[in-house]
Amino acid sequence: MDTHRIFGIQSAEEFESLALETFTIQYQQVPVYREFCDHLGKTPSKVKSLGEVPFLPIEFFKSHKVLREGYTPEKVFQSSGTTGSRRSKHYVADLDLYRESFILGFNHFYGEPSKYCILALLPSYQERSDASLIHMVSELIKLSSHAQSGFYKVPQIPDILQRLTQTDTRVLLIGVSFALLDLAQNTRMPLPNGIVMETGGMKGRRKEMVREELHQILSKGFELGEIHSEYGMTELLSQAYSQGNGRFYCPPWMRVQIRDTEDPLTHLADRRTGGVDIIDLANQHSCAFISTQDLGKRHPDGSFEILGRFDHSDIRGCNLMAL
Repeated sequence: MDTHRIFGIQSAEEFESLALETFTIQYQQVPVYREFCDHLGKTPSKVKSLGEVPFLPIEFFKSHKVLREGYTPEKVFQSSGTTGSRRSKHYVADLDLYRESFILGFNHFYGEPSKYCILALLPSYQERSDASLIHMVSELIKLSSHAQSGFYKVPQIPDILQRLTQTDTRVLLIGVSFALLDLAQNTRMPLPNGIVMETGGMKGRRKEMVREELHQILSKGFELGEIHSEYGMTELLSQAYSQGNGRFYCPPWMRVQIRDTEDPLTHLADRRTGGVDIIDLANQHSCAFISTQDLGKRHPDGSFEILGRFDHSDIRGCNLMAL
């Protein structure tokens, strides 16, 4: 399969066809996924529609090497974690595929990165070379080509924002929630020509709060009508984005389905709350079908909301805060 075909998907039928083709390949070539599917009795000969494809629990990325046979990882991304906790590992066999996915995904929702001065406020990730978020944002900063684009600390942001707003520069400020909160609560700085995008991740640095409360504080501090959000995680190579109101939209090669919390093999109708399952066709060399520990609901237009997390799951940095 030509992996780059996924970026040309133009219909639901085409998505399903490529997803089923991906399922067959990954069943044959990803040992841990094949073992999981066999346990459920879900072989390619028995799976005739996308609704029958099994989703691998995300915990397997902590305990197993999820990688197609015959492939060598170019990079191993790891989730953030508390001391002593097991971290998820995503063995990425093709960094160019990841790069193509996040660039085309960003372009799909925001246009070319060169339109923005990109300021990154990611203190809990910046020291980590194994963080997929840092890899993505670093590349977007390079593509921005603006002299002031880069990684910053909280005290540096007010002065640079003031200079950029005076020159009417289009600014994208992307940051972890606790750092953006520190900034918005301590300094009021109008950003009339900018976007503030939170990536989640209070990580024990601040008390947890509902997203509406966080966005209200950020909206007031930056004098913006909407706060944007990014939904991504170590185990994915694609991202969904919200441009306000907590509604996330996927690029054409990614889809969210909601599973029944009492029967994880059954998916629910739109507007019902359950576990979030993700199809990320950019995950060609690991597993494209992932069952997460997030709770959410899907809307008829394909968008989705994150409503919390399962109580027994750990809080991870790239996921949005629990409601």
